[in-house]
Amino acid sequence: MLKVALDFFGSQDDAEDVAQDAMVQLWRYCEQIDSGRNVSGLAIRVAKNCCVSLYRKRQNNQTTKRLTDISPRVLRQKDTSNSPQELLEAEDTQRMMNEVVSLLKPRERQLFEMRQTEELSTEEISEQTGIPKTSVAVMISAARKKVFTELTRRMKQ
Repeated sequence: MLKVALDFFGSQDDAEDVAQDAMVQLWRYCEQIDSGRNVSGLAIRVAKNCCVSLYRKRQNNQTTKRLTDISPRVLRQKDTSNSPQELLEAEDTQRMMNEVVSLLKPRERQLFEMRQTEELSTEEISEQTGIPKTSVAVMISAARKKVFTELTRRMKQ
């Protein structure tokens, strides 16, 4: 499992993390594993799945960070001593962000704004809206992805 993860990431630390995760998963289901099954093959498959999960988690974190960098809250906090061009660019980005957010479905927009503008946690949003936390997290993630994709498309034009 360590070798699979090392080949995937090329980092000893990441490989050790993945191997540890894989071992934990195998341990949780050890009583359910059929004795006739190829356990080493199963271990490798679990390690590969852990690699993919860690990779996706990091990709999502990078997307979220990039989106946070251009959120309305951050744009409003920009130093006003910037040059006129920087101020115009910030205003243009703010306008574009507002346009893109307005394209979201009403519920997505509400949750997105609660998270990005009001800086509420998933739990706080769940309490206020009555939507389960996992659903809130999924809906916010989908809204962020839509906003990021549309902003990226518009900025390439």
